[in-house]
Amino acid sequence: MTDPASAPVSATASASDADGLLAEQLLRFTRRVHRIQKRHIEQSGLGVTPAQSRLLRTLAHYSAPPRMADLAERLEVVPRAVTTLVDGLEANGKVRRVPDPTNRRVIRIELTEDGLKSLGELREARRSAAAEILAPLRVDQREAFGTLLDALLGGDAEKPKKHC
Repeated sequence: MTDPASAPVSATASASDADGLLAEQLLRFTRRVHRIQKRHIEQSGLGVTPAQSRLLRTLAHYSAPPRMADLAERLEVVPRAVTTLVDGLEANGKVRRVPDPTNRRVIRIELTEDGLKSLGELREARRSAAAEILAPLRVDQREAFGTLLDALLGGDAEKPKKHC
């Protein structure tokens, strides 16, 4: 006769094994998404890195040009990382540093016309990357996947704006 006390242990071990497999699959999927998105961004010919692309999208969410400290907080990086990203984007004409109208010691970052144009092209690169990633799924599977992602995000992630 089987010891009833051992049943929950094996069930727990099986759940743990399944969670470990899911964690590995999620990690592999995340790497694949990053790799494909990076390739599509590079193919866009904009000369923008994935990190710079993220900064451009973040800038588009502000109604007024933010400070670098605001960007660092929003991107969850150290301010020095934002400085490096802004330097590269400024050199490419995608952003510019502007003085704060109320405090001349504060510098704000704003998108240029070229930066706004690049956002549209980057949006298309992300869409084509998503199409490649989701190609193996049927429409109903995509809908289910979206529902599962919403559940995993828990509603605390910001919903992306349609124009970004």
